[in-house]
Amino acid sequence: MSLNNVFALGDLKARFGWQLAGAAAIVAAGTLLAQPALAHHPFGGSTPDSPLAAFLSGLGHPVIGLDHLAFIIAAGLMAAAMGRGLSIPVSFVLASLLGTGVHLIGLALPVPELMISASVLGFGVLLALKRRPNHRVVTGLAAAAGLFHGYAYGEAIFGAQMGPLVAYLAGFAAIQTAIALGAYWIGRLATRIAEPRGLGLRFAGFVLCGVGATFVSTWLLESLPS
Repeated sequence: MSLNNVFALGDLKARFGWQLAGAAAIVAAGTLLAQPALAHHPFGGSTPDSPLAAFLSGLGHPVIGLDHLAFIIAAGLMAAAMGRGLSIPVSFVLASLLGTGVHLIGLALPVPELMISASVLGFGVLLALKRRPNHRVVTGLAAAAGLFHGYAYGEAIFGAQMGPLVAYLAGFAAIQTAIALGAYWIGRLATRIAEPRGLGLRFAGFVLCGVGATFVSTWLLESLPS
């Protein structure tokens, strides 16, 4: 292979890497127009009364709730940036199950809408940093965020029987894991191909900062007395 071909191949890989990282950022940027909300009901606010309906509701909730979707993407990208496996998104998913339980037994968490919005902003900041933070700290923050996200998920299934409840939990755990794995794969592939310094992932972090700031400012404006 000639020297020119080597340079051409390297340039192609670089462009491909930027496109992969940019794809995750574009997905996150799509949430800029979204309104954060405590509860998102795929079935129009009614509690699912069958396991199938509950499972579909669980699948739809983290996607319809774009604040949730943004954080799940951020957790997957953060895991890719840290290079320490999937403990960050896994801790988030497990904690979200616990958070749903907290809601179902009637305990209250403070300002969940604000905390969900702030989690997107916070992970955007962490992802944008040039120097990566401590892995255990990030994992702990992901778990803390999971409690609040899961608490919001609990609203859609409150009062359901055990069968639909279990199906709902399985649905939102599955979709969150799938989205996080997709974001993780995109982030790792982009880094391996062309970005040993993680510049594309840092750019995605800046985008997520904007997304999170939009959610937080929207919550603050809506909370002002009329």
